[in-house]
Formats: sequence, C-alpha cells, structure tokens
Amino acid sequence: MDFNLTSEHEAVRDATREFCRHEILPHLRDWERVEQIPADIVPKMAAQGLLGLCIPRRYGGLGLDYLSLGIACEELERADTAFRVLIAVHLALNSLALLQWGSEGQKRKYLVPQARGEKLAAFALTEPDAGSDVAGIRATARRDGASYILNGEKTWISLADVADHFLIFAYTDRGAGHRGVSAFIVERGFDGVSSSSLHHKLGGRIGNTGSIALQEVRVPADNRIGAEGEGLTIALSALDNGRYAVAAGAVGLMEACLEASVSYAEQRRSFGQPIGKHQLIQQKIARMVAGRDIGRLLYYQVGRLKNRGMRCTREVSLAKWMNCDNAFRAADDAVQIHGAYGYSDEFPVERYFRNARGSLIYEGTQEIHQLIQAEYALGYRTDKPLSRSLPPYPFEEDA
Repeated sequence: MDFNLTSEHEAVRDATREFCRHEILPHLRDWERVEQIPADIVPKMAAQGLLGLCIPRRYGGLGLDYLSLGIACEELERADTAFRVLIAVHLALNSLALLQWGSEGQKRKYLVPQARGEKLAAFALTEPDAGSDVAGIRATARRDGASYILNGEKTWISLADVADHFLIFAYTDRGAGHRGVSAFIVERGFDGVSSSSLHHKLGGRIGNTGSIALQEVRVPADNRIGAEGEGLTIALSALDNGRYAVAAGAVGLMEACLEASVSYAEQRRSFGQPIGKHQLIQQKIARMVAGRDIGRLLYYQVGRLKNRGMRCTREVSLAKWMNCDNAFRAADDAVQIHGAYGYSDEFPVERYFRNARGSLIYEGTQEIHQLIQAEYALGYRTDKPLSRSLPPYPFEEDA
C-alpha cells in the first residue's frame, strides 16, 4: 500500500487551496450574513474544473481519479462547508450517478454540461415524511404514453432553488415496495416544477437549501435513469458517493479547527504562560490531530477502492460516521479552547461548530451508520453485485 499522493493529487490540493484562499475565505463573514453564495462563484469553480473533476474527459470533465474528488472536498470544507456541499451534491450525488447509471444519450444531454459547469445539478430524495426511511417517500410517477407524470414534494434539498437539473426519485409501483421506486432527470424548466428556499439554518448558511414541488410534471420516458423499480438501488449507490465527499470534507473541517486552535493556543496567555502549555488544551489538540490523520486514511482507502472499481458501501459508511463524529468533537473542542471568543464570529470556530453539526444528520445519521456497521459485523448485511458500477480509473475511453 502506498499512501503517498501523486504529483497530480498534490496539484489538485494546492490549486483548490489557493482558490479558497483568494475567492472564498476573504468574503465568508459577509456571505454568511446574507445567507447566500454569490452567483459568480459557481462559474469560477467551473473554470477550476471542480464541477467535473472526476468525470471522464469525453463527457466534459477533467478526467481525474476519485481520490482527487476527496482531496478537493477536504480543501473546500477547510474553507467552508457550503462549498464542499455544492461539489458533493452536483458532482458526487448527481453527476457520478449519471456516469454510473445513465444512458449514452442522457450523458451527452445532461452530464456533459454539468461537468463543464454550464448547468448545476441537485439530488432530490428526502421528503417531509421520509429521511432515514428512504423507502417511505410518497412522490409518484405514473406512465402516460411516452412520458411520466410526477407529483410530490422534496425537502431539505441542497441547491433546490438554484440547480438546473434534479435527480428525482418517485414510486412507479407502490405495491412493489422498495422495488417500485424509479429515478428521473427533471429539468427546472419543466411545467409544474417549483422550488423555495429554507432560511435561518444553524449551519451551512451560505449554501442554498430548499424544497421542490412537483405538480403534474410531464417528464419524457427517456429521462428515466435505469429500469423501472431500480431507483432505490440507484439512490443508495449515489449516497455512497455523497458520503465519500462528506467524509473527506470532515477532514478539512478538522484541519481548520486544528489550525485555528494551535494559532490561538500559542497567542493566548493565562496563568503566566501560553495556554498551549496547559495539558488539557494539549489533550484537545491531540484529539484533533488523531481524528484528522485517521479520517484522512479512511477516505483515502475509499478513494482507492473507487479507483479500482470496487464497491465500498461498508467502508464509506465507516468513514462518514467516524469523520463526522470527530469533526464535531474537534469543533466543540476548538470553541472551548477559544473560550468566550469562540462564542462569537470574531473567530471562525463558531462557524465550524455550527457547520459540523449538520453532517451528523445528512447523508445518513450517525445512528444509521452505527446500525450499518453492526449489521455488517453480525452478518445481517451483505452487498449484492450492482447491475452497473462506476467505471474504474483510469477511464478506458480517455486513454
């Protein structure tokens, strides 16, 4: 096993870090107060290739490997969670699902402009009464000639009010249970599609989150991804990609907490010496170091499994659970190290704390991931082969 990054990986890390330093970090406090990402930041991210980082070149992407996606997510969340969320949703949840499950026509029509950053994409599974219980969705899709008619409501959808394309999951046969869910590409411009934003969130304030309403939306049958009844399998495989991005981003948040805490501990003095000399402060910083380094190895493992074309549902669940737990603990410790100053936006750690809390809920709660790990250990859960897999890296068509 070689844990060293290639020169290409280091270039992704350095370029993404520089982008964040120039284009994101100077403006974060202002953006948080208006709770909005400025419209010009997405084209700038597209120009960096971030929106199509690990999409094959033939589909408009940079053609880099899946570990590069994790490295970029780590650096983006080191700046702010909202920008990692954007990549996790647009690229990991939506575009990689199209790469894995879409037809050639769907890839040409939708994946190419997404990879180029000309269109922004979202993933819409969660509903008002369906979160962890994904089979509990109520959205429906009935066949009508060469189309499907979709009805339902999705909520807590990242990019709901700004995305151009949505990956929507709905029942085509409710009587078939979880085997009756199908997946569809829905354009914002289709008649009957509307969206609204959710405001005043605890964390992730810069990023857009909202609801999508579907009222008699006519969707061409050609926009169904995979076979009828295959939607839940598609959704869960897409969540593997999303969880990978979240797990990698959590390492970036731990790194940010560590950097802020070390800097403050060296400057702040109490009882006649820098607080970094106090052992309980050192204990908190040591936990951050351990969480960051362990977390990085966990997501590196997942990235390399993806590069080999191997399914990694168990491994990515573990990485998501452990890294997000450790990121929240790091943020909590960072606030404590800063004392009263950590409770105001004069220092960034209060934002880290707020942002870290959300990751314990989305992409599978910490409780769900604990159950997943236990069921694998007990032999209650096994992974069946998928009818389609993400293409291994390097991509044959780009060779």
